[in-house]
Amino acid sequence: MDKSNDNFIGKQLITNLFNEKGVFVLPANTLLSTDHIRLIKQHKIILEASDVIQLDKTAFFQIAVDDCTAAMENIFEQIRYNKSKRLPMIELRNEVIPFIQQVSERNDFYGILAALQSKDDYTYRHNVAVGILSTLLGKWLKLKPEDLGMLTIAATLHDIGKMMIPAEILTKEGPLTDEEYQLMKKHTTYGYEMIRDTVGTNHMQALVALQHHERMDGSGYPFGLLGHRITDFSKIVAVVDIFHAMTSDRFYRKASPLYQVLIQMQNDVFGKLDPYISRVFIDKLMQSMLGNEVELTDGRMGKIILILSHDPLRPLVNIGEEFVDLSRERTLGIVRVIPQ
Repeated sequence: MDKSNDNFIGKQLITNLFNEKGVFVLPANTLLSTDHIRLIKQHKIILEASDVIQLDKTAFFQIAVDDCTAAMENIFEQIRYNKSKRLPMIELRNEVIPFIQQVSERNDFYGILAALQSKDDYTYRHNVAVGILSTLLGKWLKLKPEDLGMLTIAATLHDIGKMMIPAEILTKEGPLTDEEYQLMKKHTTYGYEMIRDTVGTNHMQALVALQHHERMDGSGYPFGLLGHRITDFSKIVAVVDIFHAMTSDRFYRKASPLYQVLIQMQNDVFGKLDPYISRVFIDKLMQSMLGNEVELTDGRMGKIILILSHDPLRPLVNIGEEFVDLSRERTLGIVRVIPQ
């Protein structure tokens, strides 16, 4: 395939695109995906740099995440109504995965998190979020590129089994009854079977759908596995899945502030989540808060100036002329971090 148009993936068309016969190909403002590039090639169009703009980071994140979410919704709906239950992997690889990889390459945690905030499409956006954040975490854990590619797809498909769960349970406002919860838990085995039976996936990816609700102490589902029997990919997706669920507005509760989520996750590390993977995640998230303003429990405002590796959630804070080491001043804590 001629690669000359490939470096335009992720850029936005400035004007409507026509072929040399004047046939309309794509509208202005299209964020170019792999499929669009293929279409442009079929029309024998060679794009010029002047045909596109490179969006600023915030706009790119928002459009890319919105487009991925719409594509995921389309993929989920196809599965819901298409009785074969095989996953449209070509669509996923062309419409979703390239953007997830591009967004995670920017490594701007706060910008990405803002774009992932659920509108009213949590069910679909959550899959994109877990795909992006698992890819980031996989990089922080120094996974090999081929493993990272497999993880991205596994994470993006982790909840695909929810397509077999009645929509009224997925979007119920309020807690599920015991019976509904038992049915909801089946999304793990449904997802496993769907990925296993789809050509172009592998067993490791199917296991992530099966195991992302398993916990290190055996308290998870569907099988109550202990930590040594849970795959590394599943442990990575479990950390991210919990994080995004807690930092998102849901049908039945509001999002929790980021810092409080990290504290709760650190507490959960003892027993439920993989301690090393969680530690890397929390550490990197705190590193991305360097320079941010914080409010302390005594009402004072300061700025985070150093993250301490032995206690990342209790950093060194600068307040006026004073430096407060929260790892030593145990009576003080952070109430909230103010995003820049």
